[in-house]
Amino acid sequence: MKKLAKTTLEVKGTAITVLSDSHGDFISLTDMIKAKDGDFFISDWLRNRNTVEFLGIWESVHNPSFNYGEFAIIKSQVGLNSYKISVKEWVEKTGAIGLRATAGRYGGTYAHRDIAFEFGMWISPEFKIYLIKEFQRLKEDESRRLSLAWNLNRTLSKLNYRIHTDAVKTHLIPPEVTPAQAALTYATEADLLNVALFGQTARQWRDANPSLDGNMRDHASIEQLLVLANLEGLNAEFIHMQLPQGERLTKLNAIAIRQMKTLAANANRLLEAAGGRTNDEG
Repeated sequence: MKKLAKTTLEVKGTAITVLSDSHGDFISLTDMIKAKDGDFFISDWLRNRNTVEFLGIWESVHNPSFNYGEFAIIKSQVGLNSYKISVKEWVEKTGAIGLRATAGRYGGTYAHRDIAFEFGMWISPEFKIYLIKEFQRLKEDESRRLSLAWNLNRTLSKLNYRIHTDAVKTHLIPPEVTPAQAALTYATEADLLNVALFGQTARQWRDANPSLDGNMRDHASIEQLLVLANLEGLNAEFIHMQLPQGERLTKLNAIAIRQMKTLAANANRLLEAAGGRTNDEG
């Protein structure tokens, strides 16, 4: 696994770890078992024919590298007294991606959320319902936090844009120009920031993305919007200092690169501030 984001669900008094990466959300079956009364093991669940058939269908939909030959052998053995398979063996033999047996900091058995919900029925129907409910609440909270963070940075960018345009008006627009000439100067300075941060002008972005609504800033990441807000304030100061446009572009580009690297390197703290999630190298 590459970068992991860890969160925790509280389901019927049981803390359940959720690990998310580019492949989706994986829920800890090891944690879920703690909510089950009596002795119960994941290997017991894997001995069930309905479980094996469900896993096979899930893999056929989501995993183009699934080993159907090995799956057929496993399926033919289900129900025999001698049949027993671990998650590790299941993954090694079939190339499955829906189950994971991991070691280390977040050690245990994890399942893709679709499979984990199915596993929840083995705990109890009530547990499965609450698990799905809590997971949906988690995703709604994440979406809301990200939206708020994005809108906040977009607002900061707009406020700094006013500081930026005031500096342009004061220092770069000579008296008695036409409104069209003034607009051209504003657009030129806006594109100075676009090139410094995004590496292209607004027109170049539009030509490359004819099907997208809005402008490149509407499609920017939270990190880019934060840096853009910083660049607007800095460019206003550079204009007050009467630095040539070429020199300003070089300085702003260097600052943009440095700040984006800093934000990327400190992603953990940013995510914690946005809502309690952390990224870890897996």
